[in-house]
Amino acid sequence: MKYGFIILIPFFLACYVGNKSIKIKGSDTEVNLTVSLVESFRNLNQEMFISISGGGSGLGIASLLNGVADIANSSRRINTQELELFAKKNIKIDSFVFAQDAIAFVVSDQLGIDSISMDQLTQILSGNVNNWVHITSQDLPINIYGRQSNSGTYDFIRAKLNIRFSPNAKQMNGNAQILEAIKVDHSGIGYVGAGYVMKGKDHGIKVLKVYSDHGTSISPLDPDKIASHLYYFQRPLFQYFKIGDYSKIKPFLDFEKTTTGLSIIKSAGYYPVSSPL
Repeated sequence: MKYGFIILIPFFLACYVGNKSIKIKGSDTEVNLTVSLVESFRNLNQEMFISISGGGSGLGIASLLNGVADIANSSRRINTQELELFAKKNIKIDSFVFAQDAIAFVVSDQLGIDSISMDQLTQILSGNVNNWVHITSQDLPINIYGRQSNSGTYDFIRAKLNIRFSPNAKQMNGNAQILEAIKVDHSGIGYVGAGYVMKGKDHGIKVLKVYSDHGTSISPLDPDKIASHLYYFQRPLFQYFKIGDYSKIKPFLDFEKTTTGLSIIKSAGYYPVSSPL
């Protein structure tokens, strides 16, 4: 897998300028999926040059504002403060929801737990519960592996649970780092985009089902539940752009909606947008 490094397609940068060049920056959750989409798009549009990098949703939106990105990948909605900055520069923007994602809460497959409640997640991630003995029979200190504050996933979880993250939570650079940490830390818990756990086949990792106090446990890897909007931690994935650049990026946005594009979204562990979010 490719993890948030800059991907340049094709090789010769100097030959592609203006409407033949698109820069995409932002969400680490979206970067691998975008790489797969761009690689397939390029097979049909070899005259286009597209660069892709991660760094977080906040970075992507800032890059769009500052003119160093044509598309800002964001796993959260743009906030009021960011909109005000675009307004000050008299820049009109629009967005496209090209897929949806579900957040997976992951632990080591050595930990004796298969599901977790919303209240337990709230207590753990806020630092009020710091030992697994309160939830399982294992007396192990809980280590939290999360994202940095410029991450859309960080903001999403914080808002959904209405919490402040524990000050002891480890801030990781991306989904890949969280997964690698959980593999070697049998007392850890982390949150990643479901597409990063390869449909539950990532060795050493267990994806927890999540339930409310009186609800049914639901897995972020259950496509039927996601299609019915029954998983609490599912979200749209955005691509923000300047309205003035629409004609340049339209061929790529259109490709994402094709049968091939939707197939790539599904195979990458994400979900197509089947109804309004």
